[in-house]
Amino acid sequence: MTDQTPISREDRVEKLKGVGSQRKRVEDARFTQGKGNYVDDIKLPGMLFGDFVRSPYAHARIKAIHTEEALKVPGVLAVLTAADLAPLGLHWMPTLAGDKQMVLADGKVLYQGQEVAFVVATDRYAAADGIEAVEVDYEELPVVVDPFKALAPDAPVLREDLEGKMTGAHGPRKHHNHIFTWEQGDKDATEAVLAGADVVAEEMVYYHRTHPCPLEPCGCVASMDKVNGKLTLYGTFQAPHAIRTVVSLISGIEEHNIRVISPDIGGGFGNKVGAYPGYVCSVVASIVTGKPVKWVEDRMDNLMTTAFARDYWMKGKIAATKEGKITGLWCHVTADHGGFDACADPTKFPAGFFNICTGSYDIPTAYLAVDGVYTNKAPGGVAYRCSFRVTEAAYFIERMIEILAIELDMDAAELRRINFIRADQFPYHSALGWEYDSGDYHTAWDKALKAVDYEGLRKEQAERVEAFKRGETRKLLGIGLTHFTEIVGAGPVKNCDILGLGMFDSCEIRIHPTGSAIARLGTISQGQGHATTFAQILATEIGLPADSITVEEGDTDTAPYGLGTYGSRSTPVAGAATAMAGRKIRAKAQMIAAYLLEVHDDDLEWDVDRFVVKGAPERFKTMKEIAFASYNQAIPGLEPGLEAVSYYDPPNMTYPFGAYICVMEIDVDTGVHEIRQFYALDDCGTRINPMIIEGQVHGGLTEALAIAMGQEIAYDELGNVKTGTLMDFFVPTAWETPHYTTDHTTTPSPHHPIGAKGVGESPNVGGVPAFSNAVHDAFRAFGLRQSHMPHDHWRIWKIANGLGLHG
Repeated sequence: MTDQTPISREDRVEKLKGVGSQRKRVEDARFTQGKGNYVDDIKLPGMLFGDFVRSPYAHARIKAIHTEEALKVPGVLAVLTAADLAPLGLHWMPTLAGDKQMVLADGKVLYQGQEVAFVVATDRYAAADGIEAVEVDYEELPVVVDPFKALAPDAPVLREDLEGKMTGAHGPRKHHNHIFTWEQGDKDATEAVLAGADVVAEEMVYYHRTHPCPLEPCGCVASMDKVNGKLTLYGTFQAPHAIRTVVSLISGIEEHNIRVISPDIGGGFGNKVGAYPGYVCSVVASIVTGKPVKWVEDRMDNLMTTAFARDYWMKGKIAATKEGKITGLWCHVTADHGGFDACADPTKFPAGFFNICTGSYDIPTAYLAVDGVYTNKAPGGVAYRCSFRVTEAAYFIERMIEILAIELDMDAAELRRINFIRADQFPYHSALGWEYDSGDYHTAWDKALKAVDYEGLRKEQAERVEAFKRGETRKLLGIGLTHFTEIVGAGPVKNCDILGLGMFDSCEIRIHPTGSAIARLGTISQGQGHATTFAQILATEIGLPADSITVEEGDTDTAPYGLGTYGSRSTPVAGAATAMAGRKIRAKAQMIAAYLLEVHDDDLEWDVDRFVVKGAPERFKTMKEIAFASYNQAIPGLEPGLEAVSYYDPPNMTYPFGAYICVMEIDVDTGVHEIRQFYALDDCGTRINPMIIEGQVHGGLTEALAIAMGQEIAYDELGNVKTGTLMDFFVPTAWETPHYTTDHTTTPSPHHPIGAKGVGESPNVGGVPAFSNAVHDAFRAFGLRQSHMPHDHWRIWKIANGLGLHG
């Protein structure tokens, strides 16, 4: 029995601040006080600066690079070209998708802004002057920015290094600009269903090329210590350990001599998963000069050349009975990958998890084919706040549902309802190969429709159309419906890997004698609040207050190996590793408590922050007491201390879902839209911190607003980037951002240790089709079937004009 002052169970739970608590983010104090530590804040003694000479052309042969004048510029110390890197085998590097890409242009350039030479100088100003002094002789070549034209027989050969090779990393290539064909499902059965269906709706759905545009662009600081042979690399890395492995593979430096540190990275959103030429060139420059070298993109570089997202042309066919029951889905995707296949996808899935494109619906037969294509655009294919092409998949199926509703002349909400996977069908095996873990779609849908008064909105919409026809208003009302199912938590090693690395994650915990703890994780925060939420998971698992637990990430010298944060995998994988490590701690603590209380292990039960004797709750040992005892050989022969590590390989993905409804008013004469209401219901399983979830949803919806209503990387026919500044690339401010109403249901994942599913990507996945469907729905009564995003004011005006609404 202890001599502690009695404290109620409710007070102990409150003090713990564990799972379910609205604990304030512990990270925010330093950010709000200007104490963040971003890559560009890092200053090392003698540090140099590097920057790139970039190609003004989208496709050109390099005849010569003249560096002599640049080397005369005061402060310029070196100019690296592919010719300098080639003897070291560093002029090309592997991509995460099994392709390879140039570090510096080798013989030709394949997109505007491609890196041609790396200038190293004493400061940024000298580097900028040196860049201007480098002269490059280009011979312009034909440009192809249309993926369909890239596959024409007479299309120019873009990847001359692959010429004659008809097999790539993902199987046969059928054209010199073709990368792969990836197929899932039953083609013959699906085509048979389509041929015999009562109704078939067919459409081309395009998800435009866009870009995460994080607060801080990509950058790094490389510091090679020639005395001890150690390379330290600071950078904007979402997967520090994977970057360390890649750097080792490229450079030949043994991995134990490489330390990768991810400080505050200013937002990632998928943009900072892969390896960029700037990382390699900074490392080489540091080795050559013997000094630290910093490289940081400027905003125009970031918009022009950093890894893009989306750019999927999705041809769909959906079959149904006259009553609206879906019987089959067919989809063919033409995927524009740019000059290199540098997609951040699990290599076993060259189109990511796009085969979640059956969505929330019980579709018995389906077929999917994806063709990857090279064009004269920047490479990438990052999971911009989504899990490996899930956003494209959700947009596709939600647009196809709307188009089928038009074909059937049926209410789109009811069409969804009669096709949802039922709660009693879980675990549900989809026609394209996934096993959905849990869900209750009908309950969520009914709650969402009731919350917005859906019947009342439809009545108002009909009245608005009639008023418009009578000339009483120039504003139409659109109701954007979306029910999405996401697949996150990449991933089970049986399914997923990157460069041959299984996509597990890890946590290592040490309990100190006085009852505080440190947890080191293999993931890395990009702003999600890991230091807050992972401490809450541990607080619940090991009974120490979250405020007494420090969470560390991002340093490969101290953190266990992990595959990083992206695709909403932190909670499903690293969070599970954290819980499992905590349970190992608790198991040992139970042995110690039993010894101290002189009972058998099985005579104890866990109660918030202590072990109590069953039937005698006055006899207990708190975790704080057990921690101290563990450092004094509490049990003879038992190893001292309380430490544990867990490498967690999930048995399955997790499948969060949501019901989103956007109510939008559109002025047909100006194309200006006003979002009157946006309701977002998310089901992410067990909710760790409701306040952080709400913040995640608000942020993701704002990014979805940007994508759907104006955010685009656009090119002209010569491959020039037309949206290369923030004057042209839409980033919403508080002025454009609407009010969001958030809600939830809770359907725990049956295989996750705490039932959590992840939520960070969901609002982007569900938000984009909700905004887009609202635009389409506003014009449905006037015959609009399909238009392409983004829906900026000009494009909306053109829709109205094309429908004759300006006459």
